[in-house]
Amino acid sequence: MRRDRIGEEALKRATETHPKEKAMTLDPHLIQRKTARVLFDEFHSEAWSISREMALLMQPGAPFDSSYALAGQYLADRDFDIARNIDSPLTADALARADVLVVAHPSERKWEHTTNTRTPKFSGEEISAIRGFVERGGGLIVIGETENDKYGNNLNDLLGVFGIGIETVTVFDYTHFDTVTSWVKAQPYMPGTSCGIASASLLSNVGDICFYRAGVLNLSHGARPALITSDVAQPPSAPLLAVAEFGQGRVVAVADSDWLGDEFFGAHDHSQLWANMVYWAAAKAFAPSCAQLTVAPLSPLSHPSHAEPAPTPPAWLTLKSAVDRLRGLQNADGSINVPHHGQAATLVEEMAVSIYALKPAFGHQVTYLGCVIADLHLWIEGGFGKPDFARSLAAFNPQAMRQDGIEHLVVLPMYTPNASSDIRFEALRVKVPWPDWLDYLERTQYHNQKFVPLVMIDNTAGYDSECAVLFPETVSVGAAANATNNFGGIFCDREARRYQRAVTKAAGILGLTLPPDLAAWIRSPDLVRETFMLWDLIHDTSHSHGDLPFDPFMIRQRLPYWMYSLEELRVDLWSFCESNTLEQRFPFARYMRYAILLDRIIRFPITGNRLRNYDGLGGQLLFAFLHQRGDVRWHDNALSIDWDAAKDGVAELREKVDGLYRCGIDMTKVQYWIAAHDLVSSYVRPNIASKWAGAARVISDESVPKEWINRVLDDEFPLSLFYQTLQKKMAKAADT
Repeated sequence: MRRDRIGEEALKRATETHPKEKAMTLDPHLIQRKTARVLFDEFHSEAWSISREMALLMQPGAPFDSSYALAGQYLADRDFDIARNIDSPLTADALARADVLVVAHPSERKWEHTTNTRTPKFSGEEISAIRGFVERGGGLIVIGETENDKYGNNLNDLLGVFGIGIETVTVFDYTHFDTVTSWVKAQPYMPGTSCGIASASLLSNVGDICFYRAGVLNLSHGARPALITSDVAQPPSAPLLAVAEFGQGRVVAVADSDWLGDEFFGAHDHSQLWANMVYWAAAKAFAPSCAQLTVAPLSPLSHPSHAEPAPTPPAWLTLKSAVDRLRGLQNADGSINVPHHGQAATLVEEMAVSIYALKPAFGHQVTYLGCVIADLHLWIEGGFGKPDFARSLAAFNPQAMRQDGIEHLVVLPMYTPNASSDIRFEALRVKVPWPDWLDYLERTQYHNQKFVPLVMIDNTAGYDSECAVLFPETVSVGAAANATNNFGGIFCDREARRYQRAVTKAAGILGLTLPPDLAAWIRSPDLVRETFMLWDLIHDTSHSHGDLPFDPFMIRQRLPYWMYSLEELRVDLWSFCESNTLEQRFPFARYMRYAILLDRIIRFPITGNRLRNYDGLGGQLLFAFLHQRGDVRWHDNALSIDWDAAKDGVAELREKVDGLYRCGIDMTKVQYWIAAHDLVSSYVRPNIASKWAGAARVISDESVPKEWINRVLDDEFPLSLFYQTLQKKMAKAADT
C-alpha cells in the first residue's frame, strides 16, 4: 500500500479532483433521517480507520495515509449511521446491528501501520457469522491490496464462498501517468450485457477511477467483474473490482485500498464509486418493512417518528360508518331529497355525537369541531340543501399547527379531485409529518404558511381513490365569497406510493438502469415520502417567484391548457435547479431531482386521460427536450439518463421557459398564448388537426380570447410513439 516516490507532476495528475466534485458546507439544522448502518471493522489489525484520531496515532507524520475519515463522513452526511468495531470479534449479535460491514485491508504490523497488533485473521466463527449476515441480506465490502499473501490475513477464506479471491500480484500499466507504471486506470467491464445490471448500476455516473499498486481478483460461482485493468496492463483485462450476490445479501470486493484514503477520496470519481458500492450493498436496509408490505396500496404508512399506531377510538368508527352511509343519500351538489330527510337526520346526529366524543382526543381542534357540529345542525334546520360549511372551513387551520406527528380530524362536505366532482361528506384522520429540517427550510428559505404535508391514517369512501390533496376550494360553501383559502394539504404518503409503483414498473419495462442510491431510495417509503414533502414545499413556493405575467395559480382564469403545463413545468424546473444548490448544504436534496425528473418524464404523460392533460404535456416537453439534447437516450430498446448532463439540460429548458415569461408581459394574451404554443411545438409535435400550429393558425381578431381557446383541441399535443408504447406496456403489466 505504501507509495513509492513519484514525480510531482504525476502525483498532481493522479490526485486531480474531478470537475463535478464540489466542496459542501453542510447546514447543522438540516439533519436527514438515517436508513442504514455501516460498520467498519477495526478489530483485525486494519490498515485504515474512519477515525482521524486513530489515523494520527497510526501515522503521526502522514495520518491521511491511514485515514478513511472522508469516506466515513461522506456516508454520515447522507443516509447512513457509521460505527467502528474496535473492541471485540465479529459475532452474529454484533452484525445484527449493522446493514453493511466494511473490512479495509487487514495486515500484520510488519507491513503496515495498523489499528492494533491483533491478528489480521478472522476466526472460523467470525467467518461463519459474516456469511450468515450476508445470506440474511447484509452487505459486505472487502478492500484488499497488492501482493495479498504477504499481509498475513485470510480474506480469501472469507471471500471464497462468494466466488471471489484476491491474487498475489501487482498491476503495472504502461499507458497511464508516463513513467509511473504503478498508477492504474480502471476500465469498466462491459462485454455486452454479460456483466449484468448489478455491475452496470455500480458504475453509474462513474467515469474515471485510479488505483495505485493494485492487486487483482479471481472470480467464480457467478461473481462478476465491474472494473478491470486495461488490455495492455500486466496482467491485462483482470478484475480489479467485483460484485456477488449471496442469499439475500450482496458483496463487493476491490483489490486496492489507497483510492479510498483521504488523500485520494476527492480525486476522479472515487467518491461516486464509493457511494455506489455502499448503496448497492445496503439495498435490503432500504426495503419496506414486513409491516409496510402488508399495507394495502392506498392505505396509510405510519410516520416513523410515531411508528406505533394509536388505538382506533370507537367513536371514530361510528363517525366513519355514519358518514359513509350519509354519502349514499346525497345528490351531486351535496343536498338530500325530502324522502331521505329522516334517515339523514339520524345519521347527522350520530355524526355530531361521535365528533363530540372525539373532542378530548383532538383538544387543539375544539373550536373547529364545535363549528362542524353547529354547521351540521344548521344543515338539518335548512332542509338539507347544498351544505354551507364556510364557518367550519374558516376554523380549520392545520397550517397553524404544523407539529411533527400531530393528528387532525377532518369532517367536511367536499369533492375529491381526481375522483369525483360530486359533493359528499368526508371524514378523515390525518397526521402531519413535520421534521425539524422541513420546519427550518420553511421558516428560513421557502416561506409558505399555507403548506401542510399530510399522511392519511383513515378515511371515508371518497378518499378510496388516487386523490392526494386536501384543498379549501373543494369544500362546499354557500357562496364563493365565503370561501377561505387558508391551507393547502398534500398527502405526501400517497404521492410517494403512487410514484414508487409507477416508476418502478416503468423502469423494468424500459430497461432503465437505476443508480444504486436511486434504487435504494425508491424502495424506501420513508425517504420517498420525505422527498415529496421537500418537493411539494419548494414547488408550491415557486409559483409565487419569477417573472409572472399572469396569476401563477390561474384559479380564476381560462387559458389554453398548455399555459397550465408551462406553469407547472416552470416551477418544477425551478425546484430541480434549487435541489442542485440546496444539496451543497443538505445532501438529501439530490433525491428531489430523481423525483422530479422521473415523475415528469415517466408517470405524468401516461397518467389520466388525454383531455387537456396539462401535467402530461409538461412531462412530454421535458422528455423531448432532454432526448433531443442526448441527456436521455432510447437505444437498443433501453432508456438511459445521463444525470450530470440532465442538470444542464433542465437549466437550459428553464431558461427558455423563463424567457417566455419575461416576454409575456409585453404581449397581448393571444400573442402570449401563441408564443407558448410555438415553444412547446418546437419539441412536442402538435395534433395534425391543430388550428394553432403553423400555417393552420388563423390570424384574426384577437380581441375575443375566448374564441381562440375554443379552437384548442382536447388532445392538442398527442402522445409520441414512445409514450403510446409505454402506456400499453404499463397497462398490460397491470393486468398480469
